[in-house]
Amino acid sequence: QVQLVESGGGLAQAGDSLRLSCAASGRTFSPAYMAWFQQAPGKEREFVAVIRRIDGYIRYSDSVKGRFTISRDNAKNTVYLQMNSLKPEDTAEYYCAATLRQFVVPPRGRHDFDYWGQGTQVTVSS
Repeated sequence: QVQLVESGGGLAQAGDSLRLSCAASGRTFSPAYMAWFQQAPGKEREFVAVIRRIDGYIRYSDSVKGRFTISRDNAKNTVYLQMNSLKPEDTAEYYCAATLRQFVVPPRGRHDFDYWGQGTQVTVSS
């Protein structure tokens, strides 16, 4: 019965900002890690950012470091992705992911995550 629901995507111009949200259902669902991935048409789903539930430890992909910020509200079982200084190459479907597995090293691979949202589209024009 666990569901992840993304929201906040849309159309933006280069340099603009968007904030994505991912709300996790399930009263007892407490994933060790939650993450964001992006997937453009014809490309693999790629890691964007991950955050650890217990202490908020964060890792980013090099492409978004310094521009995007991942955060979480454990009480609301929600993770966010604040996207600043958007570029056309950020255009993709953005997916929220979660895993209950307590990896020692924060996971980055799509196969490390067991729960996925339906995705929210982000389109950035130049």
